[in-house]
Amino acid sequence: MLIQYGQALGDYLYDVFVAKFDFWLAFGLVAQLLFTARFLVQWISSERAGTSVVPMSFWFFSMGGGLMTLVYGVVKREPVIIIGQAMATFVYIRNIMLIVKNRDKASKTLDR
Repeated sequence: MLIQYGQALGDYLYDVFVAKFDFWLAFGLVAQLLFTARFLVQWISSERAGTSVVPMSFWFFSMGGGLMTLVYGVVKREPVIIIGQAMATFVYIRNIMLIVKNRDKASKTLDR
C-alpha cells in the first residue's frame, strides 16, 4: 500500500513538473522564486537591525514577483492568481509611493 502511494506521488510530480514543463511553467517558477526572495531580504535586514524591518527592496521584490505571477495567471487563465495578484499589486505600488513620499519629506526637513 505504501509503495502504491509512493508511485502515485511520483507519477503526480512527474506529470506536474516534467511532462508539463514549458516556457510558462519556467516563467511561473522564476516569478515565485522572485516573490519568495522578498522574505529572505526582509529576514536578513531584520537580523542585521535586531528588530523587524521592511526594506524598500522587499517591496520591489514583491512588485516584480507579483507582476510576473499576475502575467503567469493571465496566460494560464487562472482566476484565483489573477484576482490575488492584481489586488496585491496595488498594495505594493502604494507602499512604494508612501516610502518615496516620506523620504522626500525627510530630505526636505533635513535641508532646512
